[in-house]
Amino acid sequence: MDLAYLWFFIVGFLFIGYFVLDGFDFGVGMSLPFLGKDDTDRRVLINTIGPVWDLNETWVIVAGASLFAAFPEWYATLFSGFYLALLLILLALIVRGVSFEYRHKNPESKWKKWFDGMIIVGSALPALLWGVAFANIVQGVALSENHIYTGGLLPLLNPYALLGGITTLVLFFTHGVVFITLKTEGELKERARKLAIKSGLVTIVVAATFLVWTTIAFGSVLSGAVAVIAALALITAYLLNLRGREGWSFAFMSVTVATAVLSLFLALFPDVMPASNNPAYSLTIENASSSDYTLTVMTWTALIFLPVVMVYQGWTYWVFRKRVTRQSVLAAAH
Repeated sequence: MDLAYLWFFIVGFLFIGYFVLDGFDFGVGMSLPFLGKDDTDRRVLINTIGPVWDLNETWVIVAGASLFAAFPEWYATLFSGFYLALLLILLALIVRGVSFEYRHKNPESKWKKWFDGMIIVGSALPALLWGVAFANIVQGVALSENHIYTGGLLPLLNPYALLGGITTLVLFFTHGVVFITLKTEGELKERARKLAIKSGLVTIVVAATFLVWTTIAFGSVLSGAVAVIAALALITAYLLNLRGREGWSFAFMSVTVATAVLSLFLALFPDVMPASNNPAYSLTIENASSSDYTLTVMTWTALIFLPVVMVYQGWTYWVFRKRVTRQSVLAAAH
């Protein structure tokens, strides 16, 4: 296989890892106003992702760096054309990270309320904007002969892209709430399970609509088949949550996110950024990639370090595998 095609799927794998892992982080953050009845509840919710959220977030840094090195033309067009959306995502991630670290620095309720609000916004905004961005990439945008985005902000806020944003928003929300059922006990766990039942129904309808639209308008037979797998995994996760099988439910939610993102990359293939105004101006895997030498060096680097990173992250999750309880949070406070 040509190394440029290999790196298209490596970049796709990195984004899949990011959306699976940071996706439930976003969901936990967005659940605060729905599940956090008091400060202890909110601290339990935050502590479910406390040891791993920053590690999850590094996947997008690696994905962005790999995109820059493997496909500089794609990176340049994407970041120059979508700079406002990507800047908002960056600012939201910074605000969310700061809030996790500083929320407990002052016991006053007003202080905590401000940081809780920033966690909610810092989780919801990226969840929405990532969907809008990827939907626009799959749909195609207006490009010049030199692969420069020629549209403005409003063309990016089209119905298909907004539906993509709503899809990732509700999908990550449900993903996060199911994760909470896996990591908590007692009343909070039961409230999270019931909330996942409600949000799951909305997610099934919205996600199915978006995947069908994507397959019919922009997809292939292969991307459509993967989209069907995503839909079946989502329904299975919903049914397992109904039965209180939170571990399996979370596993199938992860499969849902992974296959949904994979279907978008397969729908995009072999383009990396289609030109909606003139197909001849489209960025493809071949005309957007780096030199063979660069890709060869990157491939050897990835073969050595990517397994190490994955093993380390798996070990981290194993170490912090226990459930978070109100009792443990209150005991830690004293």
